[in-house]
Amino acid sequence: MGEKVVAGQFDLSDRQRYREKLQSCLTGLERLLREKRFDRPKNLMGVEIELNLAGPDGMPKMLNGQVLERIASRDFQTELAMFNLEVNIAPHRLGSRVFDQLAEELRTSLAYADRKAGEVDAGIVMIGILPTLGRDDLVSSNLSEADRYTLLNNQIVAARGEDFRLDIDGVEHLVCTSKSIVPEAACTSVQLHLQVTPDRFADVWNAAQAASAAQIAVGANSPFLFGHELWRESRPPLFLQSTDTRPPELQAQGVRPRTWFGERWISSAYDLFEENLRYFPALLPICDDEEPLEVVEAGGVPTLAELVLHNGTIYRWNRPVYDIADGVPHLRVENRVLPAGPTITDVIANAAFYYGLVRALAEEPRPVWTRLPFAAAEANFDAACRYGIDARFVWPRRGRYGGTGEVDAVTLVRDELLPLAAAGLDAWGVEAADRDLYLGVIEERCRRRVNGASWQAATFHRALEQGMSREAALAATTRRYAELMHVGEPVHTWPVGLPDPVPLG
Repeated sequence: MGEKVVAGQFDLSDRQRYREKLQSCLTGLERLLREKRFDRPKNLMGVEIELNLAGPDGMPKMLNGQVLERIASRDFQTELAMFNLEVNIAPHRLGSRVFDQLAEELRTSLAYADRKAGEVDAGIVMIGILPTLGRDDLVSSNLSEADRYTLLNNQIVAARGEDFRLDIDGVEHLVCTSKSIVPEAACTSVQLHLQVTPDRFADVWNAAQAASAAQIAVGANSPFLFGHELWRESRPPLFLQSTDTRPPELQAQGVRPRTWFGERWISSAYDLFEENLRYFPALLPICDDEEPLEVVEAGGVPTLAELVLHNGTIYRWNRPVYDIADGVPHLRVENRVLPAGPTITDVIANAAFYYGLVRALAEEPRPVWTRLPFAAAEANFDAACRYGIDARFVWPRRGRYGGTGEVDAVTLVRDELLPLAAAGLDAWGVEAADRDLYLGVIEERCRRRVNGASWQAATFHRALEQGMSREAALAATTRRYAELMHVGEPVHTWPVGLPDPVPLG
């Protein structure tokens, strides 16, 4: 992000220059799209997973710098807070036994990282929100030691001009304030990337938006924050509120939040980048030396640095990505819906469900987004976050008369979406063994109505019934979760509750 990340000082001319550069980047992108200068189809996918560090007692450990130093691998990077890490898996071609291959790579990487974390009395916990996080853990002094995080925090705080208010009304009601964006760091997610051609981008993005509610329903894993039981997937409301640059007056005017589901189906990738410029002021007006239109005119490939940076400060649940590989530009859909965990098998099952379903939905003769109002897709996403596996959705009816109707999420996934996902994986060329193993995990979650969030909540309440305090129950639930996570059997097989204590003597 250049030298100005260190300086962190912007004046009025910086913002004006940045706005001009953004417009040049957008025009350059439009030229690249019109001239069809993007990469050919390669069926490439990629996975990023954000992780937590916790001690043997289940409490967060602010040690990512020390742990990363010991891991010493470019596959692992810092995240926003000192109890976060991120692991990036190299891109893979969709097909064959790719999901088993991914699972093996992740097991090797996370086992190594966990061993290295153990050298400083910490461990890796792959979970949407660490249940033991307290408000004192999510303060600016626990930001990771990287200038970009401090700068981003300072700019969002300055844009808002007052404390951030968290108000999440779920099973229980949490209301509190924060002086920084650090509560966002509680949200640890899985990001699924899919490289697509410009001609296919809109169909894939629309399909991903429609699929996101089902992803959350079967994959929810974030029911707790600051000792409160909230939504089954509490990351979206937490992320929205902890990065919200809008004071209440701007919210009342209908100004869009930077954490955004969107408001319409699209017809081109250009639509999303153009919306990002039209609706959202720059947070980090850092200008690159490149003149993108001159590069395009000369037949070169522009980095579009300002556009890429601006795009990274708008937190769509399905984000458009412009990137360059081997000197050729490409587009990706970055799916940011899912929480981390519970196990590697669960993560890969969620990925298989997503990649299969998006392929099938994007290729339907009558696409779902031509039959489902966008507002209904957003309401489905909200319902999935609130109720998880027990959500109900509005979905297009089968049959000649069409229309929409209400359906139980489990019924929709089991009867309609899993067969579509299987067909999509077949279209990618994924082998039947991989397809059946990982979609079978999703099917079993539906059959038993169990996901990570339901297991956490059930185990927590069982601990309370045994006489534990809330704090002790959350810590015990976290320790048991970490234990079962490392064993690695999928979450639908986990026994609810805490193991009986071993008698002494």
